[in-house]
Amino acid sequence: MKAGVIGLGAMGYPMALNLHRAGLLASFWNRTPARAEALAAETGVAAASDPAAVAAACEVLITCVSADADLLEVIDALLPGAHAGLIVCDCSTVAAGTAREAAQRLRHAGAGFLDTPVSGGVEGARKGTLSVMAGGEAALLERACPALEAISARIGLLGPVGSGQATKAVNQIMCAGIGQAVSEALAFGRAMGLGLDQVVDVVRAGAAGNWFLDHRGHTMIRDENTIGFKTRLLVKDLDICVDMARAVGGSLPTIEGLLPQYRELIERGHGDEDHSALYRIKRRLFPELE
Repeated sequence: MKAGVIGLGAMGYPMALNLHRAGLLASFWNRTPARAEALAAETGVAAASDPAAVAAACEVLITCVSADADLLEVIDALLPGAHAGLIVCDCSTVAAGTAREAAQRLRHAGAGFLDTPVSGGVEGARKGTLSVMAGGEAALLERACPALEAISARIGLLGPVGSGQATKAVNQIMCAGIGQAVSEALAFGRAMGLGLDQVVDVVRAGAAGNWFLDHRGHTMIRDENTIGFKTRLLVKDLDICVDMARAVGGSLPTIEGLLPQYRELIERGHGDEDHSALYRIKRRLFPELE
Protein backbone atom coordinates (compact mmCIF):
# COMPACT_ATOMS: atom_id res chain seq x y z
CA MET A 1 0.00 0.00 0.00
CA LYS A 2 1.10 3.54 -0.75
CA ALA A 3 -0.06 6.08 1.82
CA GLY A 4 0.22 9.84 1.95
CA VAL A 5 -0.32 12.63 4.46
CA ILE A 6 -1.57 16.17 4.00
CA GLY A 7 -1.06 18.34 7.08
CA LEU A 8 2.16 17.94 9.06
CA GLY A 9 1.29 19.68 12.29
CA ALA A 10 1.76 18.38 15.83
CA MET A 11 -0.31 15.28 15.02
CA GLY A 12 0.24 14.83 11.30
CA TYR A 13 4.04 14.88 11.39
CA PRO A 14 4.44 11.95 13.83
CA MET A 15 1.66 10.05 12.05
CA ALA A 16 3.64 10.39 8.81
CA LEU A 17 6.74 9.10 10.59
CA ASN A 18 4.83 6.04 11.78
CA LEU A 19 3.61 5.39 8.24
CA HIS A 20 7.22 5.61 7.09
CA ARG A 21 8.35 3.15 9.76
CA ALA A 22 5.66 0.76 8.50
CA GLY A 23 7.02 1.10 4.96
CA LEU A 24 3.86 2.80 3.69
CA LEU A 25 4.68 6.49 3.30
CA ALA A 26 4.83 7.41 -0.39
CA SER A 27 4.05 11.13 -0.47
CA PHE A 28 3.10 14.12 1.66
CA TRP A 29 2.37 17.83 1.49
CA ASN A 30 2.13 20.66 3.98
CA ARG A 31 1.00 24.25 3.59
CA THR A 32 4.20 25.44 5.31
CA PRO A 33 7.06 24.04 3.17
CA ALA A 34 9.55 23.92 6.06
CA ARG A 35 7.64 21.09 7.75
CA ALA A 36 7.57 19.07 4.54
CA GLU A 37 11.26 19.70 3.96
CA ALA A 38 12.05 18.49 7.48
CA LEU A 39 10.06 15.29 6.95
CA ALA A 40 11.74 14.70 3.60
CA ALA A 41 15.15 15.02 5.25
CA GLU A 42 14.15 12.65 8.04
CA THR A 43 12.55 9.96 5.86
CA GLY A 44 14.16 10.26 2.44
CA VAL A 45 10.69 10.50 0.89
CA ALA A 46 10.23 13.46 -1.44
CA ALA A 47 7.60 16.05 -0.61
CA ALA A 48 4.86 16.53 -3.20
CA SER A 49 4.39 19.78 -5.06
CA ASP A 50 0.69 20.03 -4.19
CA PRO A 51 -2.21 18.01 -2.69
CA ALA A 52 -3.23 16.64 -6.09
CA ALA A 53 0.20 15.05 -6.48
CA VAL A 54 -0.20 13.27 -3.13
CA ALA A 55 -3.61 11.95 -4.17
CA ALA A 56 -2.28 10.71 -7.50
CA ALA A 57 0.56 8.81 -5.83
CA CYS A 58 -1.42 7.09 -3.07
CA GLU A 59 -4.14 4.57 -2.31
CA VAL A 60 -4.80 5.94 1.18
CA LEU A 61 -4.42 9.61 1.97
CA ILE A 62 -4.56 10.87 5.55
CA THR A 63 -5.54 14.50 6.05
CA CYS A 64 -4.93 16.27 9.35
CA VAL A 65 -5.75 19.98 9.31
CA SER A 66 -6.99 22.55 11.81
CA ALA A 67 -10.43 23.69 10.68
CA ASP A 68 -13.50 22.85 8.59
CA ALA A 69 -12.67 25.37 5.89
CA ASP A 70 -9.10 24.00 5.70
CA LEU A 71 -10.39 20.47 5.11
CA LEU A 72 -12.72 21.47 2.28
CA GLU A 73 -9.95 23.56 0.73
CA VAL A 74 -7.62 20.56 0.82
CA ILE A 75 -10.28 18.28 -0.66
CA ASP A 76 -10.82 20.67 -3.57
CA ALA A 77 -7.05 20.96 -4.07
CA LEU A 78 -6.52 17.20 -4.24
CA LEU A 79 -9.46 16.47 -6.56
CA PRO A 80 -7.39 16.78 -9.78
CA GLY A 81 -5.31 13.85 -8.55
CA ALA A 82 -8.19 11.79 -7.14
CA HIS A 83 -8.81 8.41 -8.73
CA ALA A 84 -10.94 5.33 -8.33
CA GLY A 85 -9.48 3.35 -5.47
CA LEU A 86 -8.26 6.36 -3.52
CA ILE A 87 -9.49 6.53 0.09
CA VAL A 88 -9.16 9.79 1.99
CA CYS A 89 -9.09 9.31 5.76
CA ASP A 90 -9.61 12.60 7.53
CA CYS A 91 -8.05 12.70 11.00
CA SER A 92 -8.96 16.35 11.59
CA THR A 93 -11.64 17.40 14.06
CA VAL A 94 -14.45 19.04 12.11
CA ALA A 95 -18.24 19.08 12.14
CA ALA A 96 -20.06 15.94 11.03
CA GLY A 97 -21.70 17.95 8.25
CA THR A 98 -18.29 19.00 6.94
CA ALA A 99 -17.24 15.34 6.79
CA ARG A 100 -20.34 14.51 4.77
CA GLU A 101 -19.63 17.40 2.38
CA ALA A 102 -16.05 16.20 1.90
CA ALA A 103 -17.32 12.69 1.15
CA GLN A 104 -19.75 14.02 -1.44
CA ARG A 105 -17.06 16.03 -3.26
CA LEU A 106 -14.78 12.99 -3.40
CA ARG A 107 -17.59 10.69 -4.49
CA HIS A 108 -18.05 12.73 -7.65
CA ALA A 109 -14.38 12.01 -8.45
CA GLY A 110 -14.79 8.28 -7.82
CA ALA A 111 -12.80 8.33 -4.56
CA GLY A 112 -13.84 7.14 -1.11
CA PHE A 113 -13.88 8.98 2.18
CA LEU A 114 -13.75 8.03 5.85
CA ASP A 115 -13.95 10.48 8.70
CA THR A 116 -11.34 9.12 11.11
CA PRO A 117 -10.71 11.65 13.89
CA VAL A 118 -8.27 10.45 16.53
CA SER A 119 -7.73 10.70 20.25
CA GLY A 120 -4.62 10.12 22.31
CA GLY A 121 -2.79 13.41 22.09
CA VAL A 122 0.60 14.22 20.68
CA GLU A 123 2.05 11.38 22.75
CA GLY A 124 -0.29 8.90 21.10
CA ALA A 125 0.58 10.22 17.66
CA ARG A 126 4.28 9.77 18.36
CA LYS A 127 3.86 6.26 19.76
CA GLY A 128 1.34 5.11 17.16
CA THR A 129 -1.21 4.36 19.87
CA LEU A 130 -4.04 6.67 18.84
CA SER A 131 -7.69 5.66 18.99
CA VAL A 132 -9.42 6.06 15.61
CA MET A 133 -13.15 6.87 15.51
CA ALA A 134 -14.27 6.00 11.99
CA GLY A 135 -17.36 6.87 10.02
CA GLY A 136 -18.05 5.43 6.58
CA GLU A 137 -18.37 2.18 4.68
CA ALA A 138 -16.98 -0.98 6.29
CA ALA A 139 -15.38 -2.07 3.00
CA LEU A 140 -13.46 1.20 2.73
CA LEU A 141 -12.26 0.92 6.31
CA GLU A 142 -11.05 -2.62 5.71
CA ARG A 143 -9.00 -1.46 2.74
CA ALA A 144 -7.59 1.53 4.65
CA CYS A 145 -6.74 -0.48 7.77
CA PRO A 146 -3.04 -1.09 7.03
CA ALA A 147 -2.42 2.66 7.04
CA LEU A 148 -4.65 3.37 10.03
CA GLU A 149 -3.12 0.50 12.00
CA ALA A 150 0.31 2.09 11.53
CA ILE A 151 -0.81 5.16 13.50
CA SER A 152 -3.17 3.66 16.07
CA ALA A 153 -3.80 1.00 18.68
CA ARG A 154 -7.58 0.88 18.26
CA ILE A 155 -9.95 1.45 15.33
CA GLY A 156 -13.71 1.52 15.72
CA LEU A 157 -16.36 1.89 13.01
CA LEU A 158 -19.20 3.95 14.50
CA GLY A 159 -21.58 4.23 11.54
CA PRO A 160 -21.89 6.16 8.26
CA VAL A 161 -19.79 9.19 7.32
CA GLY A 162 -20.09 11.81 10.07
CA SER A 163 -20.31 9.24 12.86
CA GLY A 164 -16.59 9.46 13.54
CA GLN A 165 -16.79 13.22 14.01
CA ALA A 166 -19.87 12.88 16.21
CA THR A 167 -17.94 10.43 18.38
CA LYS A 168 -14.95 12.79 18.49
CA ALA A 169 -17.34 15.49 19.73
CA VAL A 170 -18.36 13.12 22.54
CA ASN A 171 -14.66 12.63 23.29
CA GLN A 172 -13.91 16.36 23.38
CA ILE A 173 -16.87 17.08 25.66
CA MET A 174 -15.56 14.44 28.07
CA CYS A 175 -11.97 15.70 27.84
CA ALA A 176 -13.02 19.27 28.59
CA GLY A 177 -15.25 18.25 31.50
CA ILE A 178 -12.57 16.02 33.00
CA GLY A 179 -9.98 18.78 32.55
CA GLN A 180 -12.21 21.20 34.40
CA ALA A 181 -12.78 18.78 37.28
CA VAL A 182 -9.09 17.88 37.61
CA SER A 183 -7.80 21.46 37.46
CA GLU A 184 -10.43 22.69 39.92
CA ALA A 185 -9.77 19.81 42.31
CA LEU A 186 -6.02 20.42 42.28
CA ALA A 187 -6.56 24.14 42.90
CA PHE A 188 -8.66 23.11 45.91
CA GLY A 189 -5.90 20.74 47.07
CA ARG A 190 -3.40 23.58 46.86
CA ALA A 191 -5.68 25.75 48.99
CA MET A 192 -5.81 22.94 51.56
CA GLY A 193 -2.03 23.06 51.85
CA LEU A 194 -1.50 19.61 50.35
CA GLY A 195 1.59 18.45 48.49
CA LEU A 196 0.10 18.18 45.02
CA ASP A 197 2.65 15.77 43.58
CA GLN A 198 1.67 13.28 46.28
CA VAL A 199 -2.01 14.01 45.76
CA VAL A 200 -1.72 13.27 42.04
CA ASP A 201 0.10 9.99 42.67
CA VAL A 202 -2.39 8.77 45.25
CA VAL A 203 -5.59 9.88 43.54
CA ARG A 204 -4.64 8.57 40.10
CA ALA A 205 -4.59 5.02 41.50
CA GLY A 206 -8.19 5.22 42.73
CA ALA A 207 -11.68 5.76 41.39
CA ALA A 208 -10.86 9.32 40.24
CA GLY A 209 -7.93 8.19 38.12
CA ASN A 210 -8.03 9.25 34.46
CA TRP A 211 -5.80 9.91 31.43
CA PHE A 212 -5.71 13.67 31.98
CA LEU A 213 -4.56 13.33 35.59
CA ASP A 214 -1.96 10.73 34.60
CA HIS A 215 -0.46 12.76 31.76
CA ARG A 216 -1.02 16.36 32.87
CA GLY A 217 -1.37 16.32 36.66
CA HIS A 218 2.29 16.81 37.56
CA THR A 219 2.97 19.32 34.78
CA MET A 220 -0.07 21.54 35.29
CA ILE A 221 0.74 22.24 38.94
CA ARG A 222 4.10 23.64 37.74
CA ASP A 223 2.52 25.67 34.93
CA GLU A 224 4.41 23.51 32.44
CA ASN A 225 1.93 23.43 29.60
CA THR A 226 4.08 23.19 26.48
CA ILE A 227 3.08 19.64 25.57
CA GLY A 228 -0.29 18.32 24.52
CA PHE A 229 -3.42 19.72 22.91
CA LYS A 230 -3.46 23.48 22.42
CA THR A 231 -6.14 25.47 24.21
CA ARG A 232 -7.11 27.40 21.08
CA LEU A 233 -7.71 24.15 19.19
CA LEU A 234 -9.83 22.74 22.00
CA VAL A 235 -11.95 25.90 21.93
CA LYS A 236 -12.44 25.39 18.18
CA ASP A 237 -13.53 21.80 18.83
CA LEU A 238 -15.89 22.75 21.66
CA ASP A 239 -17.51 25.42 19.49
CA ILE A 240 -18.21 22.64 16.98
CA CYS A 241 -19.72 20.51 19.75
CA VAL A 242 -22.01 23.35 20.86
CA ASP A 243 -23.12 24.00 17.27
CA MET A 244 -23.85 20.30 16.70
CA ALA A 245 -25.90 20.15 19.91
CA ARG A 246 -27.90 23.23 18.96
CA ALA A 247 -28.55 21.81 15.49
CA VAL A 248 -30.58 19.01 17.08
CA GLY A 249 -32.34 21.32 19.53
CA GLY A 250 -30.12 20.59 22.52
CA SER A 251 -27.47 22.29 24.63
CA LEU A 252 -24.22 21.56 26.47
CA PRO A 253 -24.40 23.61 29.67
CA THR A 254 -21.13 22.32 31.11
CA ILE A 255 -19.20 23.18 27.97
CA GLU A 256 -20.98 26.49 27.43
CA GLY A 257 -20.03 27.47 30.98
CA LEU A 258 -16.44 26.39 30.51
CA LEU A 259 -15.73 28.05 27.17
CA PRO A 260 -15.40 31.60 28.56
CA GLN A 261 -12.59 30.38 30.84
CA TYR A 262 -10.69 28.89 27.91
CA ARG A 263 -11.28 32.05 25.87
CA GLU A 264 -9.79 34.06 28.73
CA LEU A 265 -6.68 31.88 28.59
CA ILE A 266 -6.35 32.67 24.90
CA GLU A 267 -6.83 36.40 25.53
CA ARG A 268 -4.09 36.24 28.15
CA GLY A 269 -1.66 34.71 25.66
CA HIS A 270 -1.97 31.03 26.61
CA GLY A 271 -3.78 29.81 23.48
CA ASP A 272 -0.83 27.69 22.30
CA GLU A 273 -0.43 26.02 25.68
CA ASP A 274 -1.96 22.67 26.55
CA HIS A 275 -5.49 23.06 27.89
CA SER A 276 -4.25 21.96 31.32
CA ALA A 277 -3.35 25.67 31.58
CA LEU A 278 -6.94 25.97 32.86
CA TYR A 279 -5.33 25.43 36.27
CA ARG A 280 -4.17 29.06 36.03
CA ILE A 281 -7.80 30.15 36.05
CA LYS A 282 -8.94 27.70 38.71
CA ARG A 283 -6.34 28.91 41.21
CA ARG A 284 -8.18 32.22 41.27
CA LEU A 285 -11.07 30.50 43.04
CA PHE A 286 -8.87 30.87 46.11
CA PRO A 287 -7.68 34.50 45.77
CA GLU A 288 -6.04 34.67 49.18
CA LEU A 289 -3.36 32.28 47.92
CA GLU A 290 -2.60 34.23 44.74
